[in-house]
Amino acid sequence: MDDAAFNTESVASDQLKSVIERLERVYEEIDGLKAGAKDILAEAKGNGLDPKIIKKCLAIRKKDHSERMEEEAILDLYLQALGITS
Repeated sequence: MDDAAFNTESVASDQLKSVIERLERVYEEIDGLKAGAKDILAEAKGNGLDPKIIKKCLAIRKKDHSERMEEEAILDLYLQALGITS
């Protein structure tokens, strides 16, 4: 390999440092948001709601109607094949 490929002068150190620092801040924010979500789910649980079901509701709301309908139809088919539904 060419020595120039590993030349540290070819790396824009200020730009790299800026990118790293920005990513660190974003990851810190993400951690804070995750902690906030955890607190909200704990509050919901304290009010008698089921956090697992709340998470499923969130996942369902992210999907468009046709995608949900297709998944439900396949799920129903599988459940019928397994004799789980009436």
